[in-house]
Amino acid sequence: MEFPRACGILLHPTSLPSRFGIGDLGQAAYAFVDFLEESGAKLWQVLPLGHTSYGDSPYFCVSAFAGNPLLVSPEMLVEDGLLDEADLTDVPDFPVNRVDYGWVIDYKFKLLRKSFDYFQKQGESRLRDQFFRFTEDPATHWWMDDFTLFMAIKAKHDGKSWLEWEDKYRRRDPRTMEHIRQAEEETIEFQKYMQYLFFRQWTAVRNYAHEKGIQIIGDIPIFVAMDSADTWANPDLFYFDSDLHPTVVAGVPPDYFSQTGQLWGNPLYRWDVNEQHGYYWWIERFKMAFAMYDRIRIDHFRGFEAYWEIPAGAETAVKGRWVKGPNERLFFAVQQVLGDLPIIAEDLGVITPEVECLRDMFDFPGMKILQFAFDGDPHNAYLPHNHVQNCVVYTGTHDNETMMGWFKSLPASDQQYVLEYLNPKTKKDLHWHFVRSALASVADTVIIPLQDLLGLGSSARMNTPSIEKGNWRWRFTEDKLTKPLATRLKKLVTLYGR
Repeated sequence: MEFPRACGILLHPTSLPSRFGIGDLGQAAYAFVDFLEESGAKLWQVLPLGHTSYGDSPYFCVSAFAGNPLLVSPEMLVEDGLLDEADLTDVPDFPVNRVDYGWVIDYKFKLLRKSFDYFQKQGESRLRDQFFRFTEDPATHWWMDDFTLFMAIKAKHDGKSWLEWEDKYRRRDPRTMEHIRQAEEETIEFQKYMQYLFFRQWTAVRNYAHEKGIQIIGDIPIFVAMDSADTWANPDLFYFDSDLHPTVVAGVPPDYFSQTGQLWGNPLYRWDVNEQHGYYWWIERFKMAFAMYDRIRIDHFRGFEAYWEIPAGAETAVKGRWVKGPNERLFFAVQQVLGDLPIIAEDLGVITPEVECLRDMFDFPGMKILQFAFDGDPHNAYLPHNHVQNCVVYTGTHDNETMMGWFKSLPASDQQYVLEYLNPKTKKDLHWHFVRSALASVADTVIIPLQDLLGLGSSARMNTPSIEKGNWRWRFTEDKLTKPLATRLKKLVTLYGR
């Protein structure tokens, strides 16, 4: 579907300023919304807000539905009477420009546990009533029960993957599950409590954004993590053998960038079984997403048309094959329940006419990345003069180098080509010329990562896909969101009718 002409900023909440070692849904989130309003931006795009696990990637979560407790604001808990101000007097001296996940996780979960103790001591209260309504809501309860049970069993196994659990846990033996529910009642209740806090705080931030005329763009990875409540609770929806071991996994084939392809290792869907079930799991996933966000970007959209299937146990992605996905059948099923789908299709990489046909069948806008535009070909589809109206333009994404880091890494001849296209008078504030070029595009939507708006270099990169450690850590300090910055962006937003 087509969207009104607008500009937005890409910023994951973990990158927000906070004295608790990681950005959260507290005052800095509200201040960022205020900055968006002041700058004329009407969109805030976030990465997946799910409960992260090993590797800290928001694209590999222990649930496709549960929120990330690390985003819960301790200061908001004090305001709600769920912590005392004195509990926040011994905050460690966390780095201000990056997230040290090991340190943060240890501190934050201890604090959340303390808050849970406060909550348990309360009698009848407005918050307890809200908590019980949240946990008993059918839209929440259907996934919450499996998720919290999964997390309780995972804790008993010292965090090991469910694929390594004893058979009675892996196969969800009814008597064993009932025993766990009783024996681990407090652990399960604590997990529910953390989900309540996350969704309470996120809903408040989103409502505030709506009051300011700001819409939220969320993000759905097409695949789920192998070690997740989703696969454990619904093994029939994925390719597992009779011993509940994966038979095939996801990835992408060899290409110009990698001779061995990319072996992601995610479980693959049995689309025939999903279709037999009326795509209920996907419908619920989209329903949940649209309850959290106003628009959704689908990561690896091409996998719905065809995906790269790799035998489980393979060391690389070379020996795989293309397998047809559900194509339009899935989206028609979701559309029948939810109506129009405000979806952005991540259509980057080698895209076939069949993928484009699926995208265009539902009028989903695709993505254009400025960093991919300057190869010397004037017909390059990513160059602003070749953009189409129904697309979303990014200077770069969370997987890309920052715009300035990218430019500085180019050979001198390529830099010259970029400069000839942008035609700046000087190289000073060069990042603003990239921003201007994107905003001037005919495209309905432009999204600028905050790093590019600030003109930051390589040290501010969010994720390097080929590197397993050190990603998702970048943070900024509150002094960066200045009034002159908002004014300068507002001038361009106004100039180009966004």
